Amino acid sequence: MNLSQTLRTVLFLTSVALFASTASADVVETKNGARIVGKVTKIEGGKIYVTTDYAGDLTLKQSEVTGLTTDAPVVVRLASGTTLQGTVSAEGAALKITGADGQLATSVEKVAATWAPGGEDPQVTAMKKDLAEREHHWSYEATLDMTGKTGNSEQLGTSSAFRATLKTPNDTLQFYTGYNRQISDGAKSADQFRAGIDYADNFSGRTSWYVRDEGGFDRVKGIDLYNTAAAGFGYDFLKEPKQLLTLRAGLSFRYEGYTNAAHQSLKSTGLDFGLNHEWEFTRSKLVDRLTYTPAFEDFSNFHFTHESFYEIPLADPAWKFRLGVSNDYNSKPGTGVERLDTSYFTRMVLNWK
Repeated sequence: MNLSQTLRTVLFLTSVALFASTASADVVETKNGARIVGKVTKIEGGKIYVTTDYAGDLTLKQSEVTGLTTDAPVVVRLASGTTLQGTVSAEGAALKITGADGQLATSVEKVAATWAPGGEDPQVTAMKKDLAEREHHWSYEATLDMTGKTGNSEQLGTSSAFRATLKTPNDTLQFYTGYNRQISDGAKSADQFRAGIDYADNFSGRTSWYVRDEGGFDRVKGIDLYNTAAAGFGYDFLKEPKQLLTLRAGLSFRYEGYTNAAHQSLKSTGLDFGLNHEWEFTRSKLVDRLTYTPAFEDFSNFHFTHESFYEIPLADPAWKFRLGVSNDYNSKPGTGVERLDTSYFTRMVLNWK
């Protein structure tokens, strides 16, 4: 075989190899006339992911694609929820999916996702990932403080609370509960229980929407059962790694049922305002929380709560010492009950994940 014949043979074999490579590849056609040859790995979230030999991994906007052809079968899920496994071919502006279960005609924009046979729907994968991330972001807090005194007067007080928080970059879910019991000279000066849930979704930058619900009892104030449900919007005036200031405003529904039948129970819609501020220093944290809920039927009937505390970590970072004050003001309390209750506290805190 002379040199000329050898060159023709090499060129022929190279052409065959290139043709075979092209014939076994997927093809994506775009609105601007581009024809991308490679391997479509998946379609997900309005994007088409293609691996090519000449340009590496490419990500295309699905809205810019007019045609799609696959050499091997893929699993296709349409926006309607229909799922079919088969090869995809472009016929004009339409797509044709041909599989063992038949043939289906559709269009590029109606394809919600594709993946390799035997693989997992990207939507299911994303849900599992989101669930794993949420489990990873759960944090817990337990607090306890006890006070006592003997001598000229007898006093014993116990206060405990628990809070579970699920925090992600986009939302925050909190469950909390607490109980406060104080005995002074044999008489109860505090007997209060509360439990609540609070959810906030940061749907746009500093703006969020929230829902919350809190209920419980306060037997010293003669409240058999109270409940406040509220929903509205929040805005982060400060949103920094070490400082957060959020103002909330929305609507609420308040219920207060009293032991003394002479005091009329409250059932009214109203407004809901809240202000939360957290400021972390190098080894400490300052927190302020305020809520204000006036009733529509009588704006002079409102409930105001406030809590401020300064928190310092101990030798073990999981343990902290908290020093603070709380105020609970009810403009129209039960018979013989003061409007304002103020408590000063020192509290041990345990945090874990």
